[in-house]
Amino acid sequence: MVRKQGERIRPDRVAEQVRIEVAKIVQHELKDPRLGLVTCTRVQMSNDLRSATLYVSILGDENCQAQTMDALKGAIGYIRRLLSQRLVLRISPEISFVYDPSIEYSIRLEELFDETRSEAGEEGIVLGNNEGSVSD
Repeated sequence: MVRKQGERIRPDRVAEQVRIEVAKIVQHELKDPRLGLVTCTRVQMSNDLRSATLYVSILGDENCQAQTMDALKGAIGYIRRLLSQRLVLRISPEISFVYDPSIEYSIRLEELFDETRSEAGEEGIVLGNNEGSVSD
C-alpha cells in the first residue's frame, strides 16, 4: 500500500487491533439471541483515533441482518467499554457499525462460477486452468 505524504501509520495499526478485538467480543462476549453470523470485514479509524467505523458482513436473510444490526447497535456501549479495557489508548473511540455486503457478493459470484463450470462440463467445453499459458 502506497502512502501519501503526511498519512499516518498508527490509525491503520489501531484499526486492525480494533477489528480483532471487536470480532472476539462479538463472538465470545455478546449473548444477544438476535446476533447472527457476523464478520468484521474492516475498520476505518479517524487520524485522531477518536472514532471507528466498523464494517460488518452478516450472513442470513434481510430480517436476520436487520436484527443483527439492531443487536450490534444496542451493544455499542458495552463493546466500547470492553475495548477501552483491552486497548491502551488515551481515549476509547466512538464506534459505529456499517453493513458491508462484500461477503454475500463473493458467495454469489462463486455460485455463478460453479454454475458456469457445470454448464460448460455438460456441453463438453474445456475451461482454461489459468496458468498463464496461451496456446496458438
